[in-house]
Amino acid sequence: MTTEIEHKYLVIDQSYETMATECHRIMQGYLSTECDRTVRVRTYDNRGFVTIKSRNKGASRMEFEYEIPYDDAALMLKELCLQPIIDKYRYIVHFDGEKWEVDRFEGHLHGLVMAEIEIPDEEHTYSLPPFVGKNVTGDARYYNSCLSTATTVPCDEQ
Repeated sequence: MTTEIEHKYLVIDQSYETMATECHRIMQGYLSTECDRTVRVRTYDNRGFVTIKSRNKGASRMEFEYEIPYDDAALMLKELCLQPIIDKYRYIVHFDGEKWEVDRFEGHLHGLVMAEIEIPDEEHTYSLPPFVGKNVTGDARYYNSCLSTATTVPCDEQ
């Protein structure tokens, strides 16, 4: 088990694309989106994962993640997960000594782009890259578990 502490931001321009050192395709769905726990299935390029997360306490929560066979994950996404499935591209950006993950959503969430940074503790300070806009860390509308059931991008998207 790990404790995940992350901050999320809306993205205001496309400069992350040229700053990125990697790009990955992610498909993810949810077996459970209950408030106290979420159970997620994900394919990350050609790998599969199942992840269980607790309710957020501020920017922190418990996280358990396990690799599973890709074919199992793909079948779960198709047959067991709540629909629609989240389809996104993840760009990895290193900025001022920190690793940022920028998710560009496709499908029913097309147009939404969010950046997040995982930090070691709540007191950790960091610089914001030029593509970062509004902080949406505490806004449940931007949790992936909520986005998976949204029919449109949240209304104050940029």
